[in-house]
Amino acid sequence: MPRIYIYHKRECDVKKCTALKLGKFRLAEIVYSIREIPRASLLLYPFCEDVLSPEDKEIASRGALAAIDCSWNQFQSERIPRSLAPRKLPFLLAANPVNYSVPYRLSTLEALAGALYILGFAEESSLLLSKVKWGATFLALNAEPLSLYSKAKSQKEIREIEKEYLSLYGIAGPERRS
Repeated sequence: MPRIYIYHKRECDVKKCTALKLGKFRLAEIVYSIREIPRASLLLYPFCEDVLSPEDKEIASRGALAAIDCSWNQFQSERIPRSLAPRKLPFLLAANPVNYSVPYRLSTLEALAGALYILGFAEESSLLLSKVKWGATFLALNAEPLSLYSKAKSQKEIREIEKEYLSLYGIAGPERRS
């Protein structure tokens, strides 16, 4: 499993924070500056062009897999260091109690677990999800897309699969994310 880093911006309720929970279980290293994420790591970042695909497994394995834990509703764009490879996740449904069944509204734990699954680390994904009551629900809600994404050969294939789910859910496209 790749090392996991979470850039924590201290904007959440610490009692409900899935990122801090991963840190508590030593499944992720919590950092308070984006510069503390190792160079050449894969950064989950919803405002970039490139979508995560199995092709990115080597980047995550060599460097790390990282996420930003913040309030995306209040997010002010931050300069992403060039040493990081930003990727956005394709269509997935949230299972967390706050955003249950809402596309793209994943908790940090869900985002990392989804990324691990797509990269070919299904067991490690399940380990992260086992730390919350609703973890199995995330896998159940997203079983088919995660399976398809993890078998895709390229970003292009991921985008084609995502397009089918967007159509199925009546969503115009990922640019409509809020």
